[in-house]
Amino acid sequence: MIKILIADDHRLVIDGLLLMLREVEDMDCVGEAANGREALALLDSTLADVLLLDINMPEMDGLECCRIVKERHPQVKVLVLSMMRELSLVKAMLKHGASGFLLKNAGKEEVLESIRKVSEGKQAFSEDVLESLMNSFSNKPAKSSISPFPTISKREKQILQLIVDEKTTSEIAEDLFISFGTVETHRRNLLLKLNARNTAGLVKSALEYDLL
Repeated sequence: MIKILIADDHRLVIDGLLLMLREVEDMDCVGEAANGREALALLDSTLADVLLLDINMPEMDGLECCRIVKERHPQVKVLVLSMMRELSLVKAMLKHGASGFLLKNAGKEEVLESIRKVSEGKQAFSEDVLESLMNSFSNKPAKSSISPFPTISKREKQILQLIVDEKTTSEIAEDLFISFGTVETHRRNLLLKLNARNTAGLVKSALEYDLL
């Protein structure tokens, strides 16, 4: 029986995974977490073989969680399940010890087979992710691997500019006619994409690498 812990901040995703796991006999969910901190706390008290881990989560993101998991519980296999497909994030998760990277558009059989693979010590990737990785290691790099940073969207660029202009989250939301929570989501995505720890890191990356 493969013991699985799920870490994702979307209840709908967790419920979907639980429903899927109930239909197979060789897997069992032993815990659920809404962020990296909760996942680490559960792993300190619960035996698990595979951690299904999202990247973009509050309090502690998947990147930091993966790093700590592999330090504290090296026997636990980490399988990333994310909507974010930027090559730099894939490589960062692998560097921190992840055994696989699936996109959230993966089908049921792909997810189940990937769980089985990583539990056996193998690696598992969505086809698009694997193709990007292979291209990055070839003599003719993929377009997505040319830049030292992943491409940021038009909206993210707008928000990054306002952050550089020292606007608060509330001010950015008002200027762009979007909600406070939407701004915070974009801010978290920027932190992940640019591998920054805080606002100062975002500003440094924006200026140093001429992102605006």
